[in-house]
Amino acid sequence: MSKKKNEKNHHLTRSWKEVKAHDSWSIFKIMSEFVEGFESLHRIGPCVSIFGSARKAEDHPDYQMAREAGRLLVENGYGVITGGGPGIMEAGNRGASEAGGISVGLNMVLPFEQHHNPWISRDKNLEFNYFFVRKVMFMKYSQGYIVMPGGFGTLDELFEAITLIQTSKSKRFPIVLVRKSYWVGMFEWVKDTLLKDANVSEKDLDLMQMVDTPEEAVEIINDFYQNELMQPNF
Repeated sequence: MSKKKNEKNHHLTRSWKEVKAHDSWSIFKIMSEFVEGFESLHRIGPCVSIFGSARKAEDHPDYQMAREAGRLLVENGYGVITGGGPGIMEAGNRGASEAGGISVGLNMVLPFEQHHNPWISRDKNLEFNYFFVRKVMFMKYSQGYIVMPGGFGTLDELFEAITLIQTSKSKRFPIVLVRKSYWVGMFEWVKDTLLKDANVSEKDLDLMQMVDTPEEAVEIINDFYQNELMQPNF
């Protein structure tokens, strides 16, 4: 084996050992985020999560619908959980705060872009370094998802919830997509491609519903809990 190849293998071995050492310490950081999240959220009572784009300004119709959804949820006895950032997240927290209700922000620490919005209840602003820990908090403590138009992050959270419910890793809860014109193309693709190719079953299509107004979204959640117990999902 050449000297150059030996040096390369030594470098790779050393680098991998450093990664393994770092991973061991990361366990404690991950555990601390889970503990803080569970300790903070297990007392908040029934909440609904509002998802959507961080890029929507205050004058955008989607922002106004999310704000209205936050208000209606509080008036119907729920708190509101969002990702804690700007745009739709801010709107959901704002509606909840203006209605005098619980307003939770699960804020993600990012090198740019994300900053917590000012409408989160003072003692309910949590910060996370790990997306997967934050998603566990959403899934465990949400009695429903109201999903506004958004990008990859919104889709990630939506399909994670559908997958966990589909596989019975979480109990079922209502998932409502607001603004049909935005979501209908995706829904039709699922039906015409995934279902047609037998990659999902027909009953899986019922795991999400589409509406056009916050009032309809909250009504679906209320109707669901006429016969279901409100509690953490797993």
